[in-house]
Amino acid sequence: MTISALLSQLLQLAIALALAPLLVGWVNQCRAWLQNKSAPSLLLPYRTIRKLFMKDAVVASSASPIFRLAPYVVFGAMCCAAAIVPSLATDLPFARAADAIALVGLFALARVFISLAAMDIGTSFGTMGARREMFVGFLAEPALLMVLFTASLISGSTSLPTIVDTLAHRELAIYPSLALAGVAFTMVSLAENARIPVDNPATHLELTMIHEAMILEYSARHLALIEWASALKLFNYSCIGLAIFLPFGIAAGSDNWLAILGAAPALIGKLILGGFALALIETLSAKMRIFRAPEFLGTAFLLAVLAMLVNQLLGS
Repeated sequence: MTISALLSQLLQLAIALALAPLLVGWVNQCRAWLQNKSAPSLLLPYRTIRKLFMKDAVVASSASPIFRLAPYVVFGAMCCAAAIVPSLATDLPFARAADAIALVGLFALARVFISLAAMDIGTSFGTMGARREMFVGFLAEPALLMVLFTASLISGSTSLPTIVDTLAHRELAIYPSLALAGVAFTMVSLAENARIPVDNPATHLELTMIHEAMILEYSARHLALIEWASALKLFNYSCIGLAIFLPFGIAAGSDNWLAILGAAPALIGKLILGGFALALIETLSAKMRIFRAPEFLGTAFLLAVLAMLVNQLLGS
């Protein structure tokens, strides 16, 4: 591992940590504009995280070490995922250390810990949110794996850097399988990030929320880490989608600093368009009942499987 590669890796992680709250703020602004409402500040997520870090944490007397440990595990898992996903360059040290299956495992690790922490206190809403989170994850993870396997069939590898290199640096071709996989990935991303139509991140109605129900007992630095990790998860899913379906602009090597610095504006531009698209989808959609989630995610799984079949039958 060269010093240049290590610095490139640290730069990608720093950009992810810095841009993740900004992406959330941008999506919230776009939603407000599309709904003809007064838009919140773009820097509101930063102010919220800063305010929470300055407060004193209140922890229930019945909380076990899992409750205190979970925010750090969830935040660490999202940071590892941000280092693995090739958002700026493909030839990075951490990106080569894990493939797409291990990346899905990191998301699953964060889900397990936050669900255990939600059930640890013993409140009814926390337990309800944890059960719903595991229910959604149980349906979303197979669909996500099928999407990644479809891309791996084209590149011949489950390594994300190899997938990006194959799709970005070969002659222009239209892949019907990737079109189907892209729709499936969008549906999975909405569910995994607690967005409309599966969940509403802006609601505080206990009977309908999923993610918010699990973190009702958290405060101060613990809540700040969870909110930051939630923003990182949205950023990571956005970068996975951009790396697979819009891989242009990503540098091929970690030693070419000019290409890496040029990849940063391309990443920001794609995130701006992706954030607006997410806000548009949420504005045009309605929150569905939790019992309709299996149909929604089942459709995503079928589309992902159909993408694999199209790739096998047509070779494209």
